[in-house]
Amino acid sequence: MVPYLVQAARRKPTPYTPVWLMRQAGRYLKEYRELRERHSFLELCKNKELIVEISLLPLKKFPLDGIIVFSDLLLSLEALGLNLVYPEEGGPKVLNPINSLEDVEKLSNFKVHETLAPLSEAIKTLRKEIPPQVALIGFVGAPFTLCCYAIEGRGSEGFLKTKRLMREAEEVFDKLMGKLTRVSKLFLEEQVKAGCDVVQVFDTWVGVLGPLDYERKILPYMKKLVEGVENVPIIHFSTSTCGFLELISEVGDVIGVDWRIEIGKAWERIGYRKAIQGNLDPSVLLAPKEVIKEQVKSILDSVSGRAGHIFNLGHGILPNTPEENVGFLVDLVHSLTGG
Repeated sequence: MVPYLVQAARRKPTPYTPVWLMRQAGRYLKEYRELRERHSFLELCKNKELIVEISLLPLKKFPLDGIIVFSDLLLSLEALGLNLVYPEEGGPKVLNPINSLEDVEKLSNFKVHETLAPLSEAIKTLRKEIPPQVALIGFVGAPFTLCCYAIEGRGSEGFLKTKRLMREAEEVFDKLMGKLTRVSKLFLEEQVKAGCDVVQVFDTWVGVLGPLDYERKILPYMKKLVEGVENVPIIHFSTSTCGFLELISEVGDVIGVDWRIEIGKAWERIGYRKAIQGNLDPSVLLAPKEVIKEQVKSILDSVSGRAGHIFNLGHGILPNTPEENVGFLVDLVHSLTGG
């Protein structure tokens, strides 16, 4: 059968609204934390058996309609030759960030297949192990979000170094974006080839830009990224992009929105030719169940039962989220929409 999540991504009617959650295989799970005590984060991302085990953890606890393959979007930077580390505190870091055209020209795809091998094998195994009604979701980092890490070396408030380079060293920026687009496309295509039903493109940091910069400097690369990928739906997720949703919606079959906009109004602006995903504030899952129910009903009322809605959060699950509340959320969405 075609998973309900895939049907919704194609704007087909489904018996209930399908649900999956960003970072559903993460630190809020006791079993994940136990694995993290024994392995580094990169070990978890590069071991086929561990990728499979972690990806399946949430499905063993909750009746989710999709599982996302456990990995990290920054692995594509490592595949290009950037040195990536994950300290216990403070987030990932690139030890040799991009500062010049010479730095960009040193980047090469030589490690892509080595980096992809355990991920591809894990996807093939997962495809055999999960029920046919559950969608298998792959993901890649969008070129601009990868570019931010490659230039800044870490997460940053405002990504001013990246924006300055974009405007003052156009050749460096454009060559870097070209290489990042090609490596992300390789990651995307390999995950589809290995068996993913859907792929999500994460553009976490693109909201630091305005519409003019996005349209001129980013959108052409996003179109190249998904060009020719027609056999599986593409979810295009970004944050803080309410100011240029119409431009965001030019790429992808499903547009993932955060909680900063009412989802029904977002869909009106995007247009009903696209499916939509979202958009519960992750912090709501820290609240009492009656608050969760109120917020979920508000989202479902906003989309008015229209075919093409995939329920998700507006960002990843917070590490201190009670597992009980995640189960409550999934059951609630299913029950309120006919499941």
